[in-house]
Amino acid sequence: MTKPKSRNVNVSELSSVTVRFAGDSGDGIQLVGSRFANATAVAGNELSTLPDYPAEIRAPAGSLAGVSGFQISFGDESVLTPGNRPDVLVVMNPAALAVNLKSLEKGSIIVANSDAFVPAALEKAGYAANPLEDGTLDNYRVIAVPANTMTENTLKDSGLPKPQVLKCKNFYMLGILYWMYGLPLESTKEWIENKFKKAPEIAAANAKVLEAGYDYAETTEIFDARFQAKKSAVTPGKYRNLTGNEAAAYALITAAKLLKKKLYYGSYPITPASEILHTLAKHRSNDVVIFQAEDEIAAVCSTIGAAFAGELAATGTSGPGLSLKAEALGLGVIAELPMVIVDVQRGGPSTGLPTKTEQSDLLQAVYGRHGESPLVVLAASSPADCFHTTLEAARIAVKYMTPVVVLTNSYLSNGSEPFRIPKLSELPKFELPPRPGPGDYKPFMRDPETLARPWVWPGLKGYEHRIGGLEKQDVTGAISYDAENHERMTQLRAEKVRRVVKEIPQTRIYGQPEGELLVVGWGSTYGAITSAVSKARREGISVSSVHIRNIFPLPPDLGAAMRRFRKVLVPEENTGQLRMLLRSEYMVEPLGLNKVQGQPLNSDEVLEKIKEVLRGN
Repeated sequence: MTKPKSRNVNVSELSSVTVRFAGDSGDGIQLVGSRFANATAVAGNELSTLPDYPAEIRAPAGSLAGVSGFQISFGDESVLTPGNRPDVLVVMNPAALAVNLKSLEKGSIIVANSDAFVPAALEKAGYAANPLEDGTLDNYRVIAVPANTMTENTLKDSGLPKPQVLKCKNFYMLGILYWMYGLPLESTKEWIENKFKKAPEIAAANAKVLEAGYDYAETTEIFDARFQAKKSAVTPGKYRNLTGNEAAAYALITAAKLLKKKLYYGSYPITPASEILHTLAKHRSNDVVIFQAEDEIAAVCSTIGAAFAGELAATGTSGPGLSLKAEALGLGVIAELPMVIVDVQRGGPSTGLPTKTEQSDLLQAVYGRHGESPLVVLAASSPADCFHTTLEAARIAVKYMTPVVVLTNSYLSNGSEPFRIPKLSELPKFELPPRPGPGDYKPFMRDPETLARPWVWPGLKGYEHRIGGLEKQDVTGAISYDAENHERMTQLRAEKVRRVVKEIPQTRIYGQPEGELLVVGWGSTYGAITSAVSKARREGISVSSVHIRNIFPLPPDLGAAMRRFRKVLVPEENTGQLRMLLRSEYMVEPLGLNKVQGQPLNSDEVLEKIKEVLRGN
């Protein structure tokens, strides 16, 4: 297709841009959002995404409850979150506008599919009149695009039925956004060709509509400005845009390769953790064994069996599933078997907000088992960090012979960012507990440094042993009901987990090492906290921050770091769970910023709280 002659339009360079796509799930919002994210990554931008979709598999079309959203912030290295408020809102129907208008600042751009603003759709969204025409949006820059009509005109000779033609309208809107931000079409056209290679007529239609949307923006006078996001300074290497769930899956595969073992992943599908299972299913020919269990208990018990059999074993779930796995995790603790449990937290309790995000499983991960059942708990801070944290979890699990829980959440698992694929030399070294000779072997003899017992499995001659949920005699592994032995074994298991503090690096403080306020974060609040603290420091405010990966055991120097500041603030997407841990561990009294709305904290909220605390309120 020959491109029309380019118009001279003003091009504004911005350090970062935030765009939100919104419409019905049937409008392909998540698809165009992910394609836009991929295009920005190919263009060399840093990015952070936030998919936001309804819990109903197919809510009524045009209803407020059925609105699906995808937000992305992209630009230079300052991009650490998906953005607080969108600079551009793309809406496919009136309901999408009604749900998202409150998130817009005055003067923001709204790109609307005007063909969808018909009386029936307006009534469903609660509008008495068309907001595109009645002055409701006078404080915004509104660009009305007849996307349905333009898509039909573009594909009038395609031979496709009208319903199939209208499914392509999301690519028409995507083409407009590519023009607005100077993004290339090639990577998306290549994806379309691969995605629909079994239906070439569909592939050709979507590619044609994508170009038509781009050309419409190029030739229509209502698009009088373009924007260019600044590129980030990129460390040389091979990059891939990954979601947090994909990153966790690839970390498990990498760990198994480093151990020269098979990976076993037992899981029951649950939102929002299922994508780990889906990703690993694509690699079953690569020494990856997956088992889609009939329930959460079967999933974790099979994982324990795989660890007993001598393979790298992992399971994944969300909060409700972690509850069901609790008893079996106690078996993993008492049997002292290495396994990784990825908990992708979501809004609770019960079914709660299954497609929304929270950080409310922290105390369950640390304490949620009967008896004295300590295990290691780590938390990932970004989609890409899901790789590094899960890899570290596997390393600790086999070195210390213990289950390790990795906390992510819906925001991290579904969000994406560019991930630099590490070189083999950059990966951590995996250490196994030393295995004595067959004549010297006892099931619960321990490494003097880590207290880990030897990892042996059925079929190794001379290493026959008994294992299970009954208490064992220290060293020999014989079943024991002796009171003093039970106390000793309980203390040994606890001390083994405490010794993991040797693996924790020195706490890194962003900002001054002492001062008025220290902001302590964990998990997915990293981007919001770091952005807010950076802005506050530029304004001359005395504030620093630390972000912790190791939830249990906590970093050994964290208490001393907190005491060097007059006040401590802990922002969390729960009602104060880390704050409770810090109070009990260090006898300090942190302040809290707590949000339980199914949406991540943003940097504006953290910055406002920082200023409020330092005003003495």
